[in-house]
Amino acid sequence: LNPQEQRELQSRMEKKQMKEFMNVYSNLVQNCFNSCINSFETKSLTSREESCVMRCVDKHLKSQTRLGERFQEQNAAMAQAGGLPGR
Repeated sequence: LNPQEQRELQSRMEKKQMKEFMNVYSNLVQNCFNSCINSFETKSLTSREESCVMRCVDKHLKSQTRLGERFQEQNAAMAQAGGLPGR
């Protein structure tokens, strides 16, 4: 690839990564909101709602981390076995 094509590829990859991040973030917000917020009687979160949101976010982030680790483990195992697609 020439320098201009490399810049275009980099730009497209960054846009795709940002879009994927925003989708993950939006799903996190929506899921935790739906799971934890039960009423709109006050402007502020109740202590129960706040602790629920904190647990929900923590659980989501830990599961995403673990999912990434497992994905890396599977890729490493496939590469070691010579079984990566397209190679």
